[in-house]
Amino acid sequence: MARRKPPKSSKTDKRSYQKHGLTTMKKALHQLGGRALDQRTSLAKALGRWRSEILNDLGGTENTSAQQRAVLDLAVKTKLMLDSIDAWLLTQRSLINARKRALYPVVRERQLLADALARYLGQLGLERRSKSVMDLKSYLAERDGDGRQ
Repeated sequence: MARRKPPKSSKTDKRSYQKHGLTTMKKALHQLGGRALDQRTSLAKALGRWRSEILNDLGGTENTSAQQRAVLDLAVKTKLMLDSIDAWLLTQRSLINARKRALYPVVRERQLLADALARYLGQLGLERRSKSVMDLKSYLAERDGDGRQ
């Protein structure tokens, strides 16, 4: 009579899943802040352009407070994580764990990040603000005053 092999222990089996890297990215962003991105990469350049566009919509650096710029920096980091998760999710065959009949936890995390980004942008304001400019009379007086000296 042939002996049966004992069933494999779940401790020795390797888990077959792909890591989305959200925790690693959060840790790097928390520890390094804005230095976590190499400014030479296309991703960092795109995030920089997005930040500049929002800053211009808020009236420029001179018309924003330090608090607004801090919220904007949080929004940029959140957008980075959100875009990274979206890219990973689009490579997956399904967003539902068939065995558990539930969404993968990263989908919930993604929604939390999307809600946080919406809150940050709401705090900054959705309306576009123009930069403060001098009226024509003041500009001409300043220009003529500087030209005579």
